[in-house]
Amino acid sequence: MSLYEENKQIMKKYNITAQKKYGQNFLIDEMVLDKIIDNADIQIGDLVIEIGPGLGNLTKRLCAKAGQVIAIEIDKNMVDILENEYAYLKNLVVLNEDIMKVNLNEIISKFSGLERVKVVANLPYYITTPIIMKLLEDEIDLDLIEVMVQKEVGERLCATPTGREYGAITVAVNYYSEPKYIETVGRDKFLPSPNVDSAIILLKVLKIPKVKVNKKLMFEIVKASFSMKRKTLLNSLGSKNINGVNKEKLSKILEELNMPLDIRPERISLEEFANISNKFEEI
Repeated sequence: MSLYEENKQIMKKYNITAQKKYGQNFLIDEMVLDKIIDNADIQIGDLVIEIGPGLGNLTKRLCAKAGQVIAIEIDKNMVDILENEYAYLKNLVVLNEDIMKVNLNEIISKFSGLERVKVVANLPYYITTPIIMKLLEDEIDLDLIEVMVQKEVGERLCATPTGREYGAITVAVNYYSEPKYIETVGRDKFLPSPNVDSAIILLKVLKIPKVKVNKKLMFEIVKASFSMKRKTLLNSLGSKNINGVNKEKLSKILEELNMPLDIRPERISLEEFANISNKFEEI
């Protein structure tokens, strides 16, 4: 029986449908599911956190490889299905929680003896970016984050300077991790099919950030820099007067850093933003 047929049977058995409000699109392609497992390099010493497990297509594969799986699901109907259908999986814990409200460090602390913590998930697309930033900003000791996201979002998170997708979120992700775009996944691989194609991305979380910087100040600068699309850095950042830096002072900073005065934010790397930020602190 195919996963499509299996999932349809389970949904009929429990008299449920995919909930649009939770962004439920269940991945039903076995080759893609296996590829996700392979890319995450799941080992018996791993604690894996799955966000939005849905009907459990990925969950059972994670449990076959990992030492412990914690599935966090906001939909009580899905929690009931997981607990009933996969009660035999002794290394699975299902939590009926909102991922944006849980303390992951507290949850992880209850499971000792495991070597690495990984997040592997098919994320609900309506809240992808907030989830990823929560995982990165909450200072969780993660080894990696591998997630299925909307293709456009995946391209943005993994973009390089000069690319049209490059933006403030790209800089933030690069501060915390080494992002990699794994592959595009067609909309026909899901039940129900979403209106967009998807992408698998992998973020190898850094133990120490790539740059030494006042993080709060740098991200304020990054946000201001990208606040005015298609404007030069002088026009966008120079107009915000952060730390008392106006256009004139910003011009001097750029000259000191040997950066062109007409440079646009989408051409500036994380390291260059860090250099700019450090100059702001000196003023």
